[in-house]
Amino acid sequence: MIYGRLDNLSEVASTLPQTILEGLRFLAETDLVALPEGRNEIDGDRMFAMVQDYEPKPKDEARPEAHKRYIDIQYVAKGTELIGTTALSKAPNVVEDLLEQNDVYFLDGLKEESMLAMSEGTYAVFYPWDVHRPGCSAGEASQVRKIVVKIAMEPAKA
Repeated sequence: MIYGRLDNLSEVASTLPQTILEGLRFLAETDLVALPEGRNEIDGDRMFAMVQDYEPKPKDEARPEAHKRYIDIQYVAKGTELIGTTALSKAPNVVEDLLEQNDVYFLDGLKEESMLAMSEGTYAVFYPWDVHRPGCSAGEASQVRKIVVKIAMEPAKA
């Protein structure tokens, strides 16, 4: 997992994997307010952005999830929310498997979950081994605009 602020991108760019940097540059160079909700193409199935507008919900109503084929860059363009996170090894129970249809599965029984404060301008990168519980309320009512850049995992090179 990587956590940061988009306004620090120039300082951290040299430390990031190229595909993550490409996704963050998309966020930095795009008029995110003008993007329509739903899927927005970047590079076909290799990289695309999902735009979501919603009000965060109580933590116990948000479902922990993980992916297998895609990395998530979750970026908050407007509003505030919390995202819970833990290692996949600390989330033993799969309660719903939608990997074939939507590259997502939901878990429970989390251990050692940490909460990330996500305010405008922050991003978190979640790899397939990172469980995350997005969309949790930070206490006060807040309308959130989140852009999730989905980056296909590349096969390992021999």
